[in-house]
Amino acid sequence: MTNTIRGHAAEYGLIAPKGLDKIEPLLAQIAQDETLPAMARELFTVLGRECTRLEGELEAIEAKLMAWHRGDDMGRRLAQIPSVGPIVATALVMKTPDPRAFRSGRHFAAWLGLTPKDHSTAGKTRLGKITRAGDEDLRRLLVIGATAVIQQARRGRGHHSRWLLALIQRKPPKLAAVALANKVARIAWKLMVTGEAYDATRINAAAAVAA
Repeated sequence: MTNTIRGHAAEYGLIAPKGLDKIEPLLAQIAQDETLPAMARELFTVLGRECTRLEGELEAIEAKLMAWHRGDDMGRRLAQIPSVGPIVATALVMKTPDPRAFRSGRHFAAWLGLTPKDHSTAGKTRLGKITRAGDEDLRRLLVIGATAVIQQARRGRGHHSRWLLALIQRKPPKLAAVALANKVARIAWKLMVTGEAYDATRINAAAAVAA
C-alpha cells in the first residue's frame, strides 16, 4: 500500500524519503497541495485511510501472535537462540511438522532447503548452491535473522562465538548468513526434539571442538 502511494505521488513529482514513517507527512503534503487535481487529492485520502486501517489490523494480529508466543513453552525456548526471536520462533512452532520425523538436525536443515546440493562423482566431493527445498517462508526468516546477527558481529556489537567470528572472516556475507541459518536450524531441531533450553556456553564449546 505504501509503495502504491509512493508510486502515484511520484507521477506528480512528489518524492518522499524511505521509511514507513515518511508516508503520513507525504499524504499531509498532498492534501495541502492545491496544484494537484482535486480528484487526485481525494484518491490519496482514500489510500491514506486504507493504509491506516491495515496498520491497525497488523498491530492487532501482532499482539495476538505475541500473546500466543508468550504462552507457548517451545516457542519461548526457541526464541532464546540468537537470530531467532519471537517471530521466527512462532513460525517454527506453527509450520514445522513433528520434529521427530527428521532423523537429525541436518535432515531438518535439508527440509528447509538450507543444505547445499551434492554433485559428488567418482569420490570427488562437489557441493553446489543450497537446494531451496521445503518451506520458503521459514528459510527466508532464518536467513534474515542470521543476516542481522552477522551485521552486528561485523560492526563489533554484542558477544559472538569464535565459530561465527571465524565464519564471517572467510565467507562473503550471504554465504555466512546461510551457514549460520543452517546451524540455527539444527539447534532449533535439537531443542524441539529434546525439550531442552538453549545453552550458549555448551553449544559454542561444541562448535569449537567441531571446528
